[in-house]
Amino acid sequence: MTVALLVENVGVTFGSFRALDALSLAIDFGEVRAIIGPNGAGKTTLLDVISGITRPKQGRVVFDQTTDITRASESAIAQAGVRRKFQKPSIFEGLSVREHVAIGAQAGFRRRMSETALQERIAEVIESIGLADHGERPASELAHGQKQWLEIGMVLASNPKVVMLDEPVAGLTDEETERTVALVRGLRRPDRAIVVVEHDMDFVERIADRVTVLHEGKTLFEGSMAHVRADPRVVDVYLGR
Repeated sequence: MTVALLVENVGVTFGSFRALDALSLAIDFGEVRAIIGPNGAGKTTLLDVISGITRPKQGRVVFDQTTDITRASESAIAQAGVRRKFQKPSIFEGLSVREHVAIGAQAGFRRRMSETALQERIAEVIESIGLADHGERPASELAHGQKQWLEIGMVLASNPKVVMLDEPVAGLTDEETERTVALVRGLRRPDRAIVVVEHDMDFVERIADRVTVLHEGKTLFEGSMAHVRADPRVVDVYLGR
């Protein structure tokens, strides 16, 4: 396996609070990695460091084995191929589904796409996120789950090498969650790494190849979801008995 993201000895503090404590982990191309843990464990801070929002006090983040992105800007990291969907959908209510995906596609490429290539990309993406019948609908008319899928589509439109999804099934119905399982499974490719932060353990079990459990800014456990559920430390601090 080739390492897509190497997080090495990363430390982040906010005042006296240590959000990440010399955290190290490696995420491979081709895998879906879930990051779980109690509130305050450092999950969102980890995504913030990788995406350039938060600067670590120590350590580094290396993308695709060659590119140190620890001090790079958010836009440079996104241009390199590391893209993120935030927990709450940040969409433009007045724009259509197609217009949203077009924004995502144009934002991810250094050179402007031809109109033909752009339209092909839009059609491919809205098909993959299950919104092919809603291309002309304004985002304001979409259900909550559809808005989540649309934001995933905006991330996908740029053909990223790393996709980070922050709580993609928060607030979704059972049916929407079921569709999101299929969507995330369909994103897996040998040249792409997918990182998912999520509290829904049944969802995690169905999509993740490996699970990293964070606790107090450190890795408490790493392995399959079955092994995570069986680990007494994880049961103690997070899953409950």
